[in-house]
Amino acid sequence: MRSLLLGLCLLAAGPAFATGLEIDVDGEAKGTIVIDLFEEIAPLHVERITALAASGAYDGVVFHRVIDRFMAQTGDVEYGRLGQDMRYAGRGGSDMPDLPPEFSDMSFERGIVGMARGNDPASANSQFFIMFAPEPRLDNAYTIVGRVVEGMEIVDAIKRGLGPNGAVIGEPDRMVALRVRDDDPVPPPPDPAEGEEGAASE
Repeated sequence: MRSLLLGLCLLAAGPAFATGLEIDVDGEAKGTIVIDLFEEIAPLHVERITALAASGAYDGVVFHRVIDRFMAQTGDVEYGRLGQDMRYAGRGGSDMPDLPPEFSDMSFERGIVGMARGNDPASANSQFFIMFAPEPRLDNAYTIVGRVVEGMEIVDAIKRGLGPNGAVIGEPDRMVALRVRDDDPVPPPPDPAEGEEGAASE
């Protein structure tokens, strides 16, 4: 039944009509992250994310792996909900097939959203991550699906994990609700006051 529902959502939320995503976050970080999805660069991955978001599969899923100065990872719709055994978070995915890579000439800069995967480049499924800082070693190794255009301060506030793997101890921050947008979100215009300050400091 879940496969049927997700399949219907996949048809209803194709990338031609869904180019943005809003993620409401709660925990140490509180607020909304707005992402511009790159449906022309990674149509299969954008289609997957929007289908899962539209079905509610991501609601309540935690940021289970958060490494300072690197990235925050979420999206395990199988094992990653608050209240589940967090020792398994990051090991699961959706019940839809894994996706082939859709690499591009874009680079993993701050705010870029990429699809997580296992050792096999064709193993991305539902999990994704948001970059805190540039990491060129990921270029042409992981599929880029979008970029944060608003709420990067919310991303920066996400609860950090411990150790080299970044596993979050205790209660991780979580995505409480996601909304698929049928427009192309763009960054807000710069604050004139901030521009004046920047000009004065140069």
